[in-house]
Amino acid sequence: MKPLRILISNDDGYSAPGILALHAALLDRLGDRLHIDVMAPEQDRSGASNSLTLDRPLTVRTATNGFRYVNGTPTDCVHVAVTGLLEQRPDLVLSGINNGANMGDDTIYSGTVAAAMEGFQCGLPAIAFSLAGKGYANLESAARVSAEFVERFIDNMAAFGHCLLNVNIPPIAYDDMLGYEATRLGKRHHAEPVVPATTPKGDTVYWIGPPGEAKDAGPGTDFHAVRQGRISVSALKADLTQTDELDALAAWLKSHE
Repeated sequence: MKPLRILISNDDGYSAPGILALHAALLDRLGDRLHIDVMAPEQDRSGASNSLTLDRPLTVRTATNGFRYVNGTPTDCVHVAVTGLLEQRPDLVLSGINNGANMGDDTIYSGTVAAAMEGFQCGLPAIAFSLAGKGYANLESAARVSAEFVERFIDNMAAFGHCLLNVNIPPIAYDDMLGYEATRLGKRHHAEPVVPATTPKGDTVYWIGPPGEAKDAGPGTDFHAVRQGRISVSALKADLTQTDELDALAAWLKSHE
């Protein structure tokens, strides 16, 4: 059987523990079924969202382990790989494993989700994996979950079709996880205020403050599932159109003709 071609990216950088663990787990579980390419940012680009680098050319280099890395954003990595660098188009795009959750409103800013979304925008199924706790606690368990999820996915790709999935894994031991849950995105309170600081030259600078606490985090949300020890799986879309407002908008525009 022809190997399935997978492209892996992330936003933490090509040498981050999460992408190394995901790659290793996939090879260990599915190595004979996959052809894997890795294209990730040269450095940590967390929070880069869907930004593309348009003001300069991009450089692609290869690390000693064969991973390619780009001096750009997660979206740059997937875009360059899919639209020109890879000799053959991948069948599936994976992103992660991210160092920290990407749930609720965080998905808007997430470079991890953005890398997967760029694959989706290019017409490919894509999955973003995040470990919902800082410091890579129980990363081996998260890598095992990710590899198992990919195996289930590729065994049923015809049923999934062209999709974008966001997977958040609780930072607990594998045996303590309570299965999967299909979830919607929750919501946070507004972010905390920026944190001002003074440089050695006396200039005032500002650090972006931490995200707010979860506000809409009840049953059915990604926040709730992870808090209960379940693996959250959310199906995302890229269409930002607020379709239920179109009729009212059209009527308002017509009234002002």
